Amino acid sequence: MASKAVFADTSFFFALVARRDPVHQAAVAAYTKVLRGHGRVFTTDYVIDETLTLTKARIDIATALALLDRIEASEAVAMEDIAPQRFVAAKAYFRRHADHGYSFTDCTSFVLMRELKIAAALTTDRHFKEAGFEVLLPTA
Repeated sequence: MASKAVFADTSFFFALVARRDPVHQAAVAAYTKVLRGHGRVFTTDYVIDETLTLTKARIDIATALALLDRIEASEAVAMEDIAPQRFVAAKAYFRRHADHGYSFTDCTSFVLMRELKIAAALTTDRHFKEAGFEVLLPTA
């Protein structure tokens, strides 16, 4: 995978649309930087599910739908499915790292990132750093 590839997590997508989020400006700036550098943003169906659910609950359905439309229309964002083989790998990762606070969605993301050799993530989730990835947004 090209070094210009980054992974986009739920916290990034939410911060992108939630103008009151403390990381909103950093998310916009980081995304702009990736796009200007002709980078590619990868995410998963699990992250999209989590993001849309969070956006609908914390903002509203119109914002969630607009975000979905924006993601689907973007040529820079590639959504990967957590298909059966990746799901099996994520279950193993989840079990192996049960001593960490990783969500199952985190584990699916880590599996995909390792598979595609993506080293950096657009996220505020410190778990990505714990798992050995570069975090491109301020962490909580």
